[in-house]
Amino acid sequence: MTLLRPACRLTLRVLRLPGVVRALTSAALAVIGIVHVAWSRGSAFPYPNRKELAQTVVGNDDVPGAAATLGVAGALFAAAALVADVPIGSRRLRRVGVAGVAAVLGARGVLGITGRTGDVVRGSTGARFRAFDRTYFGPLCLALAAGAASTLLPRRR
Repeated sequence: MTLLRPACRLTLRVLRLPGVVRALTSAALAVIGIVHVAWSRGSAFPYPNRKELAQTVVGNDDVPGAAATLGVAGALFAAAALVADVPIGSRRLRRVGVAGVAAVLGARGVLGITGRTGDVVRGSTGARFRAFDRTYFGPLCLALAAGAASTLLPRRR
């Protein structure tokens, strides 16, 4: 309990640094997109084989095809660009996009930590996936959602 207060204070202090949060969140989304591109090209990174990759990341024994995996990568790159505030389109449209990114990642995170991803994503029911989803994927999505949402807050001067 004694470490909780300093950790909360540090978290709030970091969230007040929108440039840092924006950069970290955008970079994380881009790196996850790069990993999806590698998976679309046959890589099993960081797992020893494609079956273990599928069981851990997808929740069954089959990895989605290249087109589906590249689609996810493209969505992640678009999300990274929106969070980074790349000047494409109007400012208002970019803010709506960031809000959408935060909402989707938030929903994905809640589904993950509650073990309900399989209710929405057909076939994502394996025990290994559910354990990783609750422990890693769900919390990561919630952190990314918070990072994206924090860039929408008014900046303090």
